[in-house]
Amino acid sequence: MRTIDFAPLYRSTVGFDQLFEMLDSSARPDWPPYDIERLSEDRYRITMAVAGFGRGDIELTQQGNTLLIAGEKKADKEERQLLYKGIADRSFRQTFNLADYMRVADASLQDGLLAIDVVREVPEQLKPRRIEIGSASGRPVETKQIDQQPKAA
Repeated sequence: MRTIDFAPLYRSTVGFDQLFEMLDSSARPDWPPYDIERLSEDRYRITMAVAGFGRGDIELTQQGNTLLIAGEKKADKEERQLLYKGIADRSFRQTFNLADYMRVADASLQDGLLAIDVVREVPEQLKPRRIEIGSASGRPVETKQIDQQPKAA
């Protein structure tokens, strides 16, 4: 059993609708299978197995912090008579919740694998910065950006 029934909690709580909706939507379908890997501190890749789908069959949309991947096979013009159908071609919709300042940098489809590169781009004003302590003479305080990457020795 992979789903949880929140109906009893709906009857006894007030104001938690958004929380329950988030928990309900966290149940992910089993198809298509996917991997999420961390390439570096600020780079990630989602790899999704979408055999049988072409570039025109898949749509990627990022709206705010939500990435939506939808696939829909176009109907075949010619009618084929299959003896065995093992390759799934059903439509799918998969959503991923992205952290703040994440954006899709690139997407590619090769050998039935959809690879989506996601990067974190924190604005300069939100990055940590070192503030030099000035003297009591009233000189303006000088600031310097702190390097995020450790320097190699």
